[in-house]
Amino acid sequence: MTEALYLTDAYRTRFEARVVGVAPEGLLLDRTAFYPAGGGQPADTGQLSVGGEEGVRVTDVRKTSEGILHVVAPSPTRSMGAPVSGTVDWLRRFAHMRYHTALHILSGVVFRTIGSGITGNQIGEERARMDFSLPGFDRALAETLIDGVNAVVRERRPVTVRFLPREVALRDPSLVRVAQELLPDVETVRLIDIEGFDVQADGGTHVANTSEVGTVRLERIENKGARNKRLYLTTDPTAPTPT
Repeated sequence: MTEALYLTDAYRTRFEARVVGVAPEGLLLDRTAFYPAGGGQPADTGQLSVGGEEGVRVTDVRKTSEGILHVVAPSPTRSMGAPVSGTVDWLRRFAHMRYHTALHILSGVVFRTIGSGITGNQIGEERARMDFSLPGFDRALAETLIDGVNAVVRERRPVTVRFLPREVALRDPSLVRVAQELLPDVETVRLIDIEGFDVQADGGTHVANTSEVGTVRLERIENKGARNKRLYLTTDPTAPTPT
């Protein structure tokens, strides 16, 4: 299986690896900093230089039963064991990081004030959305929730990663805010800890401090059913220099 470097260092954009599998559409590597699509977060994009040759474009990244597949263009031609240098597109990665953390803060605000859980989310480079199970929802309530998010952003709280056994995490409903059928079937659950505010199970990439999210703005709200409500948000910070 592929060693997922992004799980412990979301700011890492360059890495060295070796080819451990070749498929018609791409390459399996022994380690990678590329995030594969999942949990509402899109895949990273970037470049792979295989065997010292000119780089190929990574257009998609997917989890498979054999490891993390890097979809590249043009199709791969190198053999097993070839050395690889990878570079993740930083601006896309950082946009996903700050929006993912913004959604965690929003989830924490909703959980604290209303007690609602999450029914879905989607992260992009220019906006993000989150779905909640709420019987009543209007723009005034949505603006109040966004005010709560920005309060946490201004508090400059550290955001860290830790791990728990799955059975321990499932016993604490405050850690698993999504519907349980959406939680990956893994033995160890990765937790994103916003210091002194919120802890949630999650496999995506996040900023290291809430201040990096930037000022959050409510874009719009939608009713997606009798109880399911959707909130879209935007934010516009400056990206720091990657490592």
